Amino acid sequence: MRRLLLLGALVGACRSRAPAVDAESSRAQTAVAAQTALATEQPFAHIVRAIGTVTPRPGRYAELAAPGPTRVARIFVAPGEQVAEGDTLVEFERAPFDAAAQSAAAALETAQRNAARAARLVQAGILPQKDADQAAAELAQAQAAAVTARRAQQLATLRAPLAGVVTRMTAVLGASVDASQPLVQVADPAALDVVFNVSPADAAEIRVGDSVAVTAGESAAGDALGSGTVTGVGAAVDSLSRAVAVRARVRHPARPLRIGESVFGRLVTAVSPHAVTVPIAALVPGVGGEGFRVFVVDSAQVAHARPVQVGGRNEAVADIVSGLEAGEVVVTSGAYGIADGVRIARTPR
Repeated sequence: MRRLLLLGALVGACRSRAPAVDAESSRAQTAVAAQTALATEQPFAHIVRAIGTVTPRPGRYAELAAPGPTRVARIFVAPGEQVAEGDTLVEFERAPFDAAAQSAAAALETAQRNAARAARLVQAGILPQKDADQAAAELAQAQAAAVTARRAQQLATLRAPLAGVVTRMTAVLGASVDASQPLVQVADPAALDVVFNVSPADAAEIRVGDSVAVTAGESAAGDALGSGTVTGVGAAVDSLSRAVAVRARVRHPARPLRIGESVFGRLVTAVSPHAVTVPIAALVPGVGGEGFRVFVVDSAQVAHARPVQVGGRNEAVADIVSGLEAGEVVVTSGAYGIADGVRIARTPR
């Protein structure tokens, strides 16, 4: 009787384990369709992507205003017109500036006579030295006032300080203006730069001389405009945008750049000559969402999850710093739908 009970228990145990064994066997035999690729050793460029704005180059851009309170008498140019250095742009009413210049000249002449008289009387012992010093100080003030008045008289006619294009004209004929009101802007269209706003972390990777490729619009899908180099990296963070300004110069753009237009830039900060790369599709989030992993396919076509460290990515491939060797096979398309230990059935690309 005891033997019969023991035999029944063994049979029941075998039956209870059979489904588990069958499940493991089925899992090993069932193949999941997925595409694979080889981990490749090749040069990898580390890139910072940013949106930039076309701006005039310092020293090749001017903003002009009236030298003082006056009225606009004549306007000679309109926005978009080409001007040469010295061309007349705007003319103001000259009467206030002419009167101020004459008054300053008369005051200067009087101060010169008083200073000369005081010097003679001091030498003769009639006046103390302090009177001569006071007269000399008044002469210096009169000379400065005369220079300022003559300069304002000259600026009663605004002239182009450089050859370029009138990019803005806000002067209105007969309108009252003052020195705090910019009226005309002139820029050299052949001397334009692109200013990118990047995070402080990205700015730390960028150096003067780094190469940059520029496309139109605010994405890499725009038309290629040309390439250039970084000419400056800001030393301060903008208080409003919390970004760092990076200035670049584009050589021989495919079309004329326009001041104020937005462009997209790919700034190459470094190139790893022997990087191990895999397609972007091979990257899968790590356990708990931290880091990345890839599924490596062995000779038996079984996929094994392996954590990797990613050094950088571009639109096509990722640079694997550690965790993978060149020549190993990884799952690409379909990697999100498989589990560790699953057999892979490769599908055509």
